[in-house]
Amino acid sequence: MNEQFAVLLVSNQPSTPITLISQNAYQDWLTTQATSVRSWLDSNDYNGEGSIILPNPDGSISRCIFGVKDNADFFIAGDLALNIPAMQYKLDLSEYPIGNSSESEIETQFAISWGLSCYRFTDYKENNKALPKLSLSSEEILSNANAYVTSIALVRDLINTPASDLMPEDLSRVSEQLANEYHASIKHLIGDELLENNYPTIHAVGRASIHQPRLIDLTWGQPDAPKITLVGKGVCFDSGGLDLKPSNAMRLMKKDMGGAAHVLGLAKLIMALNLPVRLRVLIPAVENAVSSNAFRPGDVLTTRQGITVEVDNTDAEGRLVLCDALTEADSENPEMIIDFATLTGACRVALGTELPGFFCNDQTLAQALQQSGDKVQDLVWQLPLHSPYQDMLKSDIADTLNSAPSPFGGAITAALYLQLFVSKNTPWVHFDVMAWNNRKLPGRPIGGEAFGIRAVYELLAQRYG
Repeated sequence: MNEQFAVLLVSNQPSTPITLISQNAYQDWLTTQATSVRSWLDSNDYNGEGSIILPNPDGSISRCIFGVKDNADFFIAGDLALNIPAMQYKLDLSEYPIGNSSESEIETQFAISWGLSCYRFTDYKENNKALPKLSLSSEEILSNANAYVTSIALVRDLINTPASDLMPEDLSRVSEQLANEYHASIKHLIGDELLENNYPTIHAVGRASIHQPRLIDLTWGQPDAPKITLVGKGVCFDSGGLDLKPSNAMRLMKKDMGGAAHVLGLAKLIMALNLPVRLRVLIPAVENAVSSNAFRPGDVLTTRQGITVEVDNTDAEGRLVLCDALTEADSENPEMIIDFATLTGACRVALGTELPGFFCNDQTLAQALQQSGDKVQDLVWQLPLHSPYQDMLKSDIADTLNSAPSPFGGAITAALYLQLFVSKNTPWVHFDVMAWNNRKLPGRPIGGEAFGIRAVYELLAQRYG
């Protein structure tokens, strides 16, 4: 078990109960309590919202009362673990209306949100505050909860790591570690090997950096299982290239490899829970740097698929590295291709930073994904592949532009560009995600964040589990 998340454990040791109560039923519950308990809660102005510690007569802790809403959201534990003494606790559901869920489902959800609230990125700044432990009732709940917590923590860790310590070679190293942990196979095409193996646009975007561009290719699972291919944008830092970003737009560009982080986290979750699929993960990893050999506005690049692309803007580099990887993904005729990318600011304007947008060429798949997201409370939102906007990508000298000159509909035109590299009969989902929390929410600190991977896992589990 990841040492950072030893906050979750199965233990027979004495544990302090955390009694969940419904906020709506708090007053009724209160009437059933001893006079001393009612007096304590009244004197502390507790109204059934949030947590409060109940003492024993000797001053020791008797239990924690935690008031939550009926049908609470996925982060049911909120930041409870950060606000109570660092002891060992266990969940008490005897007073909580279970509804349509089972006790094990609620305990698993509580454990995941507890673990995620305990997430800390301490590579560069120590945090020695002791954390409480949550004792779980079974090894199965522990295993499932830890799979989610450690997978999402991997996404957060990778995005939070500064570019000085996370370049393409570092993404390779992390991918190698993941492959070793789950007995997957992995290979890397690096530098000029990309040209030798016909990945020209990945090479073009990354060639200006001293950190050699590469394609990371991980495979796991039985060869005869349904093929699921994940593609993640791995731009480890995006200066904008020769179309240089202004400083305020460049400040968080360490997170431009957020798509790669998402597919590695999702792959870890799939492998940890042993989903019976044939998984392939493709990560084009580059730094979009400025140098004498950087690709230029107006250059025409020939992609792996043979489509020629006129570069309208070097800051639209993510779709260039993705298109070669998507062509390779499509060559195997998988059951579906799912890509994640921190691709456009336009999607953030449309949906805000906390709701991931996705595009899909298969409406049945899109509806299933939306339903899966709703079920596990990992909301995703479909945006249209509005084909008339393809005209905005017309070039006078090449098959297509990489970026529409117009500022309008930018997320759609980016998705339409990527669609050129996927066969019409291959179900494909493209996620355009922020990969970053701009504000602190329960269980979600400011910084790198995973969006949509629980929804995707639920979809895959429903179909292939």
